[in-house]
Order: sequence, then structure tokens, then C-alpha cells
Amino acid sequence: MPTRWVHPLTALWAACLIVGIVLLSTFAYGMWKGMDEQRHLDQQWQQQTIGTRNSTAHNVDPTLMRPVDGIDFAIKVPKLNYHAAVREGVDTGVLYSGPGHYPATRWPGEPGTVGVAAHNVYWINFPELKPGDEVDLETRYGDYRYAVTDTEIVNPDNRTALVTDVNGFHLTLTTCWPLWAGAFATQRYIIHTTQVWPIELRPAYT
Repeated sequence: MPTRWVHPLTALWAACLIVGIVLLSTFAYGMWKGMDEQRHLDQQWQQQTIGTRNSTAHNVDPTLMRPVDGIDFAIKVPKLNYHAAVREGVDTGVLYSGPGHYPATRWPGEPGTVGVAAHNVYWINFPELKPGDEVDLETRYGDYRYAVTDTEIVNPDNRTALVTDVNGFHLTLTTCWPLWAGAFATQRYIIHTTQVWPIELRPAYT
């Protein structure tokens, strides 16, 4: 019986199709796994903070500014109906499931800048946030409210977008840009905010 030969272009098309299906399946599984892990972290946060949080955050015990089971605090954006537990660290192992706290930056309530990062594929729709919009950080020692002041798009090597030791009390959010580019994003989208509650009477860095 004669051997049937597959046309090279047909074989190439089939190989590309198989690779595409594998890549899409892997991406979809990663998204599902990340969101499932984020839900688990949110549940952990709710359990950790039952009866421990209060509405005021003055005179904070510094020993409370530490991760518990890997979770630092939680972020809430009322305008976007977004809420997520924030873990310590900004490496891929942390960010695949949600936002992470830059370890070298401050904790909520400390003078200077709190830095929070996240992958664009798991994050909120940054461009919808405008100056004046509210962003909240929930901690085990109280809640902090911030107002968006401005945004910018920078290169990954920009060192001015996230400065820790600055006057005042701030929160900076970062993600990859453009949002649709996923792992192929070449820039960073930055949102700057300033703490508006509680109103701190003491100065920060001078």
C-alpha cells in the first residue's frame, strides 16, 4: 500500500494550531489558578481580621506592621468594586495571584510611600481611576484612605516613580503597560495617591 505524504504546509499549520491550543490552555489555567489563589487569600484576610480592626489608626504599634501568613494588608477601590489581599513581595510567585507590597517601601501609617504592584492581567482597570478617586488600604491596626493625585507611564528602569522617603503619606500603585500586552508589556503604569484619612498632624520627612 503506498505511503500518504502530508503536505509540509499542512503539517506546519497543524503544529501551529496544537501549540496555540496548548498556550491558550496554559494561560487560561494560570488565570484560573491565580484567581482561585486570590479568593483563598481574601478569605484568609477576612478570617485574620475578625474583631481585630478598627476605624482609627493613630499611635500604631510597629510590631503590627508585618506579614501574617504572607499577607500584609488589603486594598479596596470603591469606584471599581475591587478588593484584594496584598501579599509581601513583588516577584512572579507573588504577583501571579494578585497584588504585592514592595518590601523596601513603607507600611500604611508610616511617613513616606507605600508601594503596591500587580500583574496587568490580574489587576484593576487602572485608566478608569482619575484624580480624586478613593483607594483604601485595610490593615490589622486600622484603615487608611488615599486620593488619586496623578498618573504616569514610565520605562521599567525609571527610579523616580516609586520614591520611598518623601514628605507626607502616600500610596503608589504600579502595573505593566499597556494592559493588553500581558507579559510582553514594555512600560509601567503608575498611579500616585496621597493619604487623606486619617489626617496626620505630625510631619513626615523634612
